[in-house]
Amino acid sequence: MHIGDILNDKCVDTIVSVRGWVYRSRESGRLIFTVIRDSTGIVQVVVEKGVVSSEEFELAKRATIESSIEVEGKCSKEPKAVTGYEIHATKIRIYQIAENFPITKDKSDEFLLDIRHLWLRSREMTAIMKMRDTILDSIRDFMREKDYHEVDPPMFVGGMVEGGSTLFEVPYFGEKAYLTQSSQFYLEAFMFSLESVYTISPSFRAEKSRTRRHVTEFSHYEAEAAWVQNQQMMDLEEELIVFIAQRLLSSNKEELEVVKRDLNKVKAIEKPFYRYRYEKVIDIGRQKGLQLSDMADLGEKEERAITEDFDKPMFVYNFPTQLKPFYHRQDPEDPSHVLNHDLLAPEGYGEVIGGGERIWDKDELISRMKSDNLNPEDYQWYVDLRSYGSVPHSGFGLGVDRLLTWLAGLDHINKAIPFPRTIRRLKP
Repeated sequence: MHIGDILNDKCVDTIVSVRGWVYRSRESGRLIFTVIRDSTGIVQVVVEKGVVSSEEFELAKRATIESSIEVEGKCSKEPKAVTGYEIHATKIRIYQIAENFPITKDKSDEFLLDIRHLWLRSREMTAIMKMRDTILDSIRDFMREKDYHEVDPPMFVGGMVEGGSTLFEVPYFGEKAYLTQSSQFYLEAFMFSLESVYTISPSFRAEKSRTRRHVTEFSHYEAEAAWVQNQQMMDLEEELIVFIAQRLLSSNKEELEVVKRDLNKVKAIEKPFYRYRYEKVIDIGRQKGLQLSDMADLGEKEERAITEDFDKPMFVYNFPTQLKPFYHRQDPEDPSHVLNHDLLAPEGYGEVIGGGERIWDKDELISRMKSDNLNPEDYQWYVDLRSYGSVPHSGFGLGVDRLLTWLAGLDHINKAIPFPRTIRRLKP
């Protein structure tokens, strides 16, 4: 029986049995008050001398934080207890008396990263991992509802997507291989068979960035769909984000409260989102005192300033062509801009999605590559996709970790990832 199963009036005055770990404990004469945790919650256990055997009482006294324990006893309602219910123990079994647990109150964030393998046991990290699970489930439920197929692109790749400076190069049986920066190109290949596809896979970026939203390995949710235009893809993403936010509110209210998230901020995530052309957002930034050129490439600092007082996400669309990679399709009515978009989260969180229409004409793709000083032969198989029944299509990439950071109101992306990898951290 899990602790979460007994925290209700139906279990009052019944004999229950739970297993878990000691969360905290204090002794008061003939009584020991021990709070036990498991994956579903915490509950107070009252151990009374004379009710349990003297041997069991001594074991309960010795049980340190994180000792593994099994308790049987009568469940009762107690408003003063941490979760409103408690167990009056009649039997106790200690599986292991834990060594002195190294995590105490007010430890630094850096220390908690050093000892992440133990910090995962905290209520905060447990809550975050449960919300992460909900987000991943929500994505899959939403995409199935939209008739998208989940696929598995490779993580080892022989070429680049975004650029060579952010590639992790690895030896591969005498050849050079790279850890993928994005599965977009492979999703485009899948698309010609399944039409609408997505993946949730790791991506790797060797970016020497130390902002609150950059890591070197992240969970990347990417999608591609045939016959879809830029604005239609934005419609899908808008619906998706609202769906995820509502699912979190219904399934993880307790977890949001554990991380002290203002629930009203999550409730405010409703359609329609703001939609502004790139130039309008540059104007918004200038009004906030940012020194932005007409071709400014918005980074973390700029996006934080622009979005900090917004109450809902903002789509920024049709960026200048020179700011975006070669595969973005130029606007036929204004070739100086591409048919793309970024979704910026409010409260200063910034970009969580990047997407847009892909070039689907072979000659146009080759021309763009050459104008960006790229050799089309290095992308031969990708170009080849445009030779056999190419169609208009669009896609996007969403950073799951960034999304969770925003929805949970966390102050750093490190807190959204069980074992974060940054330019300064490879362990544990």
